[in-house]
Amino acid sequence: MKNINSRYRADFKNEEGIKMYELIQAGERTYYIQCPAKIGIYRINDQDVYLIDSGGDKDAGRRVKKILDQNGWMLKGILNTHSNADHIGGNRYLQQQYHCKVFADGIEAAFTKHPVLEPPFLYGGYPFQDLRHKFLMAAESDVSRFDDVDFPKGIEVIALPGHFFDMVGFRTLDNVVFLADCLSSPITLEKYQLSFIYDVAAYLKTLDMVKGIEARLFIPSHAEVVEDIGPLAEINQKKVYEIAKQIKIVCNEPLSFEAILQKLFGIYKLTMTYEQYVLIGSTLRSYLAWMKDSGELESFFEDNLLLWKNRIF
Repeated sequence: MKNINSRYRADFKNEEGIKMYELIQAGERTYYIQCPAKIGIYRINDQDVYLIDSGGDKDAGRRVKKILDQNGWMLKGILNTHSNADHIGGNRYLQQQYHCKVFADGIEAAFTKHPVLEPPFLYGGYPFQDLRHKFLMAAESDVSRFDDVDFPKGIEVIALPGHFFDMVGFRTLDNVVFLADCLSSPITLEKYQLSFIYDVAAYLKTLDMVKGIEARLFIPSHAEVVEDIGPLAEINQKKVYEIAKQIKIVCNEPLSFEAILQKLFGIYKLTMTYEQYVLIGSTLRSYLAWMKDSGELESFFEDNLLLWKNRIF
């Protein structure tokens, strides 16, 4: 990979052997921190920088601060791609440390300011205590919109709906594009199979759009940094259609949502937890809605149960 130089190395690795919290230069002014959800850094001068996302929690925020301090950088603001907890979890700590602004827009701004919204959205009602934790609900932070006067000049906002409501990516002046969660690595897809998707139709359109983007470098949050994003986008699209095909097979007989979910967990050898129940459950409901709207499935009530059935023409 061209023009990427290591600046700071941490002393531990993730389960795939990748060094965590390593600072890597991706352009003259653009960097990223290798961590579970990659954090971008854009330097506007020798001292002042903006983050793109902030990691999963206060500890991630502390690690980011250590990197900033070692490079003599001052944090001017945080640009959030979307409001999932693993992308905004460090906001509050860093905002308290640097008195900086956090930038988000649309529904993502509301969820970032009020992260208590995410667990009930996923669960479909008031969540029990096992769902009210930092993995699903980050600490709240103050939010400014993208049209705020302090939003960094020259940063392009790229709409990436589908994975979440109003998710966006960012292009820096180095022509480096941060793609948030619209793509997963082949390893992640193989391990988890059903990646979280809020709006399947919008997600597929986003992947089509991403395949046409030109940039010097692409940085997805949960996949390897690449110069050509097309092949990875194609892999993610194929996985969506594979899941949809599997749902149609499962629904050859009328089944309830719970029964479909159980069968998919068995087919893909997944382990049910409270977190998986709400994340994959929410994703399955999105697939069912998309497939019903497109005529692939039909639904009806029987004995006061909502059942789903493959529509055979």
